[in-house]
Amino acid sequence: MPKPTPLTDQVVTVCFAPGEDADWFSASEKVNDLLNANGTPARRYHVRHRSLIGWLTRFFGYYLLDAARKFGAITMAAGGRKGRLDLNATAANAAGDAILRWRAWNQHINNTTKPARTWEDFLAQHHADPAKVSINEARRRFQQQPRVLAMLAYVGAHTFDPYELAAYQAGEATYAGLHWRIAMVGDVLITVEGKVLKPASDTVADQLRFGNEACAYLRSLKSSARLCAVAIA
Repeated sequence: MPKPTPLTDQVVTVCFAPGEDADWFSASEKVNDLLNANGTPARRYHVRHRSLIGWLTRFFGYYLLDAARKFGAITMAAGGRKGRLDLNATAANAAGDAILRWRAWNQHINNTTKPARTWEDFLAQHHADPAKVSINEARRRFQQQPRVLAMLAYVGAHTFDPYELAAYQAGEATYAGLHWRIAMVGDVLITVEGKVLKPASDTVADQLRFGNEACAYLRSLKSSARLCAVAIA
């Protein structure tokens, strides 16, 4: 069962073999066929600019999908040729943002409230005895905890998703590690062969296992392979 109130859409990373049609329509077709879902392009990849010809490539969108510009220069894209996407910068920026968010959580939430039970604990209660603990009751029990209420009540530069509580409580390195993996491969990955890789559950452990597998697959692709990130509600 998915998280009841996700703060962001899920992102599906679609992979294409070198030479394969890899436009937005092809990616949408794969997502629809394999996941029965529709989506929109998700500009999440930083674009690589080679040092010698970077001044030229930064203004041309060849081998890129749904590129975004700032002052005329391309900065982000929803996908494109793997060799044109700066996956390392994408991961590094996501890790940096996650570290800042975790440190704000640590200061404003962790230091002022007691540890709370995670959403997965209450969801397990529901699955064990749905007649006794409905999904609404499980959600009520989870959200009434002081730490969760503090996360919901916080107003500042960051937004804390209570359903990420397990990752927050696992520490800065784990939280940042989870988010740079998500930035690289999204929440679901469709391989060149049409295989769907996704976490076995919403637990942090299964999300990290998926992230490790999907990142390893992404690294194995040639630089001429194509990627496309699709956001689905």
